Amino acid sequence: MGNKLSEISKLSTLVEISQVLSSTIDLKEGLAKLLEALERRQQMERGTITLLDQNRKEIAIEVAHDLTPAQVERGRYKLGEGITGTVVASGRPVIIPKLSREPMFLNRTGARRNLHKRELSFICVPIIINSQTVGALSIDLKFHKETNFNQKLEFLTITASMIARNVELNRLLELEKTRLLDENTYLKQELKEKYNFTNIIGSSSSIRAVYQLITQVATTNTTVLIRGESGTGKELVAHAVHYSSERSSKPFVKVNCAALPESLIESELFGYEKGAFTGANARKKGRFELAEGGTLFLDEIGDLSSSTQVKLLRVLQEREFERVGGVETLKANVRIITATNKDLEKAIEKGLFREDLYYRLNVFTIYLPPLRERRTDILLLTDHFLEKYAREHNKPIKRVSTPAIDMLMCYHWPGNVRELENCMERAVLICDGGVIHAHHLPPTLQTAEASNTEPRLDLITTVENYEKDLILDALKSSRGNQAKAAVLLGSTERIINYKVKKYQIDYRRFRS
Repeated sequence: MGNKLSEISKLSTLVEISQVLSSTIDLKEGLAKLLEALERRQQMERGTITLLDQNRKEIAIEVAHDLTPAQVERGRYKLGEGITGTVVASGRPVIIPKLSREPMFLNRTGARRNLHKRELSFICVPIIINSQTVGALSIDLKFHKETNFNQKLEFLTITASMIARNVELNRLLELEKTRLLDENTYLKQELKEKYNFTNIIGSSSSIRAVYQLITQVATTNTTVLIRGESGTGKELVAHAVHYSSERSSKPFVKVNCAALPESLIESELFGYEKGAFTGANARKKGRFELAEGGTLFLDEIGDLSSSTQVKLLRVLQEREFERVGGVETLKANVRIITATNKDLEKAIEKGLFREDLYYRLNVFTIYLPPLRERRTDILLLTDHFLEKYAREHNKPIKRVSTPAIDMLMCYHWPGNVRELENCMERAVLICDGGVIHAHHLPPTLQTAEASNTEPRLDLITTVENYEKDLILDALKSSRGNQAKAAVLLGSTERIINYKVKKYQIDYRRFRS
């Protein structure tokens, strides 16, 4: 009958140990609860769980029951030192029926005193993960002659295996946590490098003025208004301001005010409480909360509804807001950057935009010039996009032909930088050689208006223009040497000389 009760007690203890270990991901908390269960159910006097530091080759107490913090700190062993060190080094358990008679017992913690008056038994079992001993579980028991040490050893060995699984899981979680932290740090650094204002392409005087403005405002918390036509790169400037500021490690949250309907923009910005409206089944954070400590970029601010303009004005003035359907006032530690391609002054005259909000937003304005006003940047942008999409689509394209460059320079670019980027991606996709030619460019660039040339309506003119294009490329590669150009084209110097005269090509402009 006694054996059955003992088995039931062991099983119930193991069940409880399993539950406490699975109830938390905190290793120390779970192991401490495990020792409490052993003390309560298995008459354990004192217990410790030690783990091996592989780098220092030192065994230290991870958790202990009935030991003071000072005693825990003293409980450190080298491999092979004392009973615990021997168990960890050998991977074999040790049973000491009478601790007072054991010469290997060091009493390093100083917790066991007067053993001649109150005899203790000691059992220490290894904690093993994948055939490697990583620590030990040891307990003190009050000495009894009738104690079945083999049963105790079997029970503690099972317990140690459960501890081993928890230690292994904890180490895997720590490795994953470290990996995620490293990845997060890398991604943040990559974003900072990607959106640094030095990556904005251009060397014209107007774009250099933009660089200077970004440098001046980035280190402050000033509200910024970015103005310019669609496609000029307003979002890129907003990123540059954020990632050059002290808020760069915090979120950058973007809201396109034109893309969201009036009925949704308020809940998107400020969030909402559960039950605020039909379908609001749970509380949702708004963009202001998500951007806490960072930057909120409101693109197309000129399309914001009148009611939302009022609430945005309050956030800018008071730095606080409420969720839709809520009564709790929340503080907003957020930097505001806005952008628009609209004439806000005319919108104010028509009553479409609040004048007081305009003055709140128009603290520091950055104007982005259209591409037609910074033509000296077209070649830099063209080379940048060519390299980007050639690499992305794995194309061996190295350069753009001279006639194609002339077309790009003559075009008026109503879609600005975005249109140029799309144009270059299309050209890379349809190009099957190493050079972008004029016929690879979109039809919009090949009109008389775009290129200042007559439309190529017949086959002969088309062939002649293509032939002239090839000769210009060859002369450019050979630095104006007609003999070398003939070799590149698989022709003769006499024929190339004839074609140069026919097409009135000035080959000398390609010479160094």
